[in-house]
Amino acid sequence: MIDQVLLFIISLIANAFSAFVGGGAGLLQLPALIFLGLAFSVALATHKLATVALGIGATLRHFRERNLNWRTSVLMVATGVPGVILGANIILNVDDRHAELALGVLTISLGLYSWWQPKLGQEYQPRNEDRQGLIMGGLVLFIIGVLNGSLTSGTGLFVTIWLVRWFGMDYQRAIAHTLVLVGLFWNGSGALTLGLLSTIKWDWLPALLAGSLLGGYLGAHLAIAKGNRWIKRGFEIVTLLIGAKLIIG
Repeated sequence: MIDQVLLFIISLIANAFSAFVGGGAGLLQLPALIFLGLAFSVALATHKLATVALGIGATLRHFRERNLNWRTSVLMVATGVPGVILGANIILNVDDRHAELALGVLTISLGLYSWWQPKLGQEYQPRNEDRQGLIMGGLVLFIIGVLNGSLTSGTGLFVTIWLVRWFGMDYQRAIAHTLVLVGLFWNGSGALTLGLLSTIKWDWLPALLAGSLLGGYLGAHLAIAKGNRWIKRGFEIVTLLIGAKLIIG
């Protein structure tokens, strides 16, 4: 019972922060699962499945705001899910330490880039919605999908900043797309793939799912209530923390 309560609290906090800034639930949740005794592959598969509830909770809140662009949503599913499945197959066969170091440096760079661009993501200025722009945008989303399937923390932040930078979304719209599409479809396909290749700790899922669902809703509500300025600062702080965690190991 103590473990279940602890899992719920960790999941609630991790997913609320993730829903607020557009990624990073694995920063707290995955290490906690490993600390409580799960092997890495089992912890990763369990974490991926639990974060699907994050997408559900965020969807319940963001759907009322009508923040989703359906063309971008279809593109994210069509290009990201194959990347996630590929990445999930890769992670169980390779040592990902070097990739984590590179990802940590790049994640910190995202936070610093956002910090140095004070107007980034503050206004909705749609662009690159022609064929060439969608192809390029989809290619990068596929690459991020591979990272999402194969690595553990922070790849949702890559999606958020790419939607802001390439498609001209503000942070609030970008996070809505990240939470709904990455949370439901990317993490769902990653969890299914890892579940088939590894094992899921089913008796821990109820507490994790409850925390993810509630955390996703609360974080999405906070993001909508606070607006782009607060989201931007939260994004920058979380990218620096996740980058440091990936580098330290």
